[in-house]
Amino acid sequence: MTRVGAHRPGEGSVDSAPSRVSGVDAARGIALIGMFVAHVSPEVESADAEAIIAIADERPRLLFALTAGMGLGFISGGIRPIVEGRSALRRQIAIRAVILIALGLLIWATLDPLVFVILDVYGVAFLLMLPLLFLRARVALGSGIALLAVTPALAEAGARTDLVATVRETPLKFLSDWIVGGAYPVIVWVPVMLIGLAVVRMGLGSPRLVAVMALVGTVGASVLLPVAARLPAPEAASETGWPVLLRASVETLGNVGIGVVVVAGMLALTAFAPSSVRRVNAILLAPFIAMGAMPLSIYTLHLVVIALAIRNEDGVATDDSWALLLGLVAGSMVFALAWRRQMGRGPLEQLLRWASGRDRPDAAASSPW
Repeated sequence: MTRVGAHRPGEGSVDSAPSRVSGVDAARGIALIGMFVAHVSPEVESADAEAIIAIADERPRLLFALTAGMGLGFISGGIRPIVEGRSALRRQIAIRAVILIALGLLIWATLDPLVFVILDVYGVAFLLMLPLLFLRARVALGSGIALLAVTPALAEAGARTDLVATVRETPLKFLSDWIVGGAYPVIVWVPVMLIGLAVVRMGLGSPRLVAVMALVGTVGASVLLPVAARLPAPEAASETGWPVLLRASVETLGNVGIGVVVVAGMLALTAFAPSSVRRVNAILLAPFIAMGAMPLSIYTLHLVVIALAIRNEDGVATDDSWALLLGLVAGSMVFALAWRRQMGRGPLEQLLRWASGRDRPDAAASSPW
């Protein structure tokens, strides 16, 4: 495997517009598995086991948003943002966003899985990122961190308002979910995407930057998460007081720190380790990398599977099952490895590229989907 930032014929560097960056794909694959755990893991009696499973509730979603921002950074030129063709690129991203919104709403209306669907919110976040796509790295990073200190609290406060409660009782409930009321509010996702965009602009080909990411992420999570744990949890508070809102922002910042550490770790394993170690890591991480290289296909297929797995237990609809969880993880890994080896890009990723016009020879090679 080539070091990040190195170049070989037919493959771009991470500092320009790479075809794939294995470390980022591996992190995205881990995020997908975390979502599987959050979606279908059964209840457990052990408090320790429950705490471990709870790790998958929020952090994979934020890691997914972080890698989405990185994907936008790659597709727009890496550390050297494209100058020509910006309007065309924005148009292509907008087309993808609209398709993702339509696909998410279609799945929600037809399959109605027992989980929040990410796709439509993802599309809305893409649209909001269009005017921010070419911000300077430091501006994007500062804006992302500053907003992330505020927007989770705003989302928590907004989700508790009578207006959102009323909207959620109507067929337009998805509008409140997009903004504040769902599991993936765009006012939180966009700042996280900005952070991902910024670190790509700064150059993931730099071992020093990756080390700084790991250090800052570790310190941030180590400091902020214990502080958040001492504040009242939203589900335990009957009213929206400032400690609850503060916890939302502090906890989100800490969880994003963990996401940054995961990305830095995957980049270290796939790009900066000694060559002999990288070869072993490439084999061990291949299933995660393959999944992360086709997230739209894997995520959509997993929604279909869990929708088909819904059953009634004591009059309550559920899809929770250890067997289903293991099947999703193993099946996704096998499918992704086999498809990537035989066909290359994921099936839905290829359709999305075709629909948005990015299969032209002059189109950039990388994308967040």
